[in-house]
Amino acid sequence: MTDLTALLACPRCDNAPLETTDAGYHCKACKTDFPSIAGIPWMFAEPQAALGEWRGRLQFALQKLGQEATFLEQELKNKSLSQLAERRVERYRKCVDSHRRKLARLLHPIDVQSLRGNVETYLALRTRLPPDQGLQTYYANVHRDWAWGDEENAASLKQVQAVLHDHTELGNVLVLGAGAGRLAYDIHTNLSCDTTVAMDFNPLLMMVAKTVTGGDTLNLYEFPIAPLALEDDAVLRKLAAPEPVDENFHLVLGNALRPPFPEKAFDTVVTPWLIDVITEDLPVFAARINRLLRKEGRWINFGSLSFHSSRQSRCYSPEEVKAIVAENGFSDPYVSQATIPYMDSPASRHGRRERVFTFSAYKERNAKKPDRHKALPDWLVTGKEPVPATQSFRQQAMTTQIYSFIMSLIDGRRSISDMAVVLEKQKLMTREEAEPAIRSFLTKMYDDSERQKVF
Repeated sequence: MTDLTALLACPRCDNAPLETTDAGYHCKACKTDFPSIAGIPWMFAEPQAALGEWRGRLQFALQKLGQEATFLEQELKNKSLSQLAERRVERYRKCVDSHRRKLARLLHPIDVQSLRGNVETYLALRTRLPPDQGLQTYYANVHRDWAWGDEENAASLKQVQAVLHDHTELGNVLVLGAGAGRLAYDIHTNLSCDTTVAMDFNPLLMMVAKTVTGGDTLNLYEFPIAPLALEDDAVLRKLAAPEPVDENFHLVLGNALRPPFPEKAFDTVVTPWLIDVITEDLPVFAARINRLLRKEGRWINFGSLSFHSSRQSRCYSPEEVKAIVAENGFSDPYVSQATIPYMDSPASRHGRRERVFTFSAYKERNAKKPDRHKALPDWLVTGKEPVPATQSFRQQAMTTQIYSFIMSLIDGRRSISDMAVVLEKQKLMTREEAEPAIRSFLTKMYDDSERQKVF
């Protein structure tokens, strides 16, 4: 057993060990406090900025759920609905409203409830987290992990075991990008681990993991993509672990690109469904994994290789992945490939089989230490330096002003042709240019308004 404190380091300055406080952890070197959220260390390099960002994003998502329930109430006023449709929509409305309240209770430790911004303000000031990272991101995974049964979970663990051979003593284990925690849980409870640390940056997923691995149950709604039957559009699931974990299983909230751990802290690092979705180039990330491992420690990767970089040169093939791993201080990776179920809900027609690529590689030598990942300039992080008047900012400011001007013309009386006349008078466009441009702009606005459920 290794105490969690001995496995933590400051993600800002790399100082270790950290001091424990009543509220969490403290770094003496850079004078930064890292709070504990629902008993989970909040180990982001800028802890207060990250906390504020997640609070805003989660509050916005809860408000959107409330707004969706209101839209459903309006739908029910349609007298032409069939009896089946009315029953389905009314039931769905109740489930959405109950879902919002259940999530609000679960997220109470983040103090989301104290925020007062409205939907429109949050929509305008979108927080910086990746646009697809919010309340609903990977939400279906909590049901896959803890409610749908064991088929996919067992197949995932089997692939990890396939690259271990008989060398199943894993020592201190770190699972980066652990999500709702099932694979980390299965590794810890089925294999020989001294201590397991499961880390993710999504607080909802980590709070679910905290609850169920601690032996409690959660009742949360699943909303299948393609419901099998009338009442499968909202299914109340019981989320539970087979048994509680022991005291050597820990959860941490943090960023995999600024891992809050000392060098050579772990014997095994597992990266499930991660290397192809992070923003950092794989050679750099491979070097980060290397630095976390002790000599002869193991890197186990699991998931498909579906790189989505804007640079084609970074969308690596399996052969390139193996070469990159070996070039960054590891042995030639041993690979296992298999087709397994993926996100196959028993209440949905939507599901697929995924060809997963699992490898295991031993650390043979130290890789060159990569630069500390820095996603944002200091003026954004601290909020105390002048915001630079860049060319792109000035252009965006002008675009926003034109956007606001066009929106101000919507008064319930003007037509598209009338609005085009105004733009011509303002010498922004000729009437012939303005009319199709306004039509395209309003078409997008209309489409967006029709997709209110999408966050």
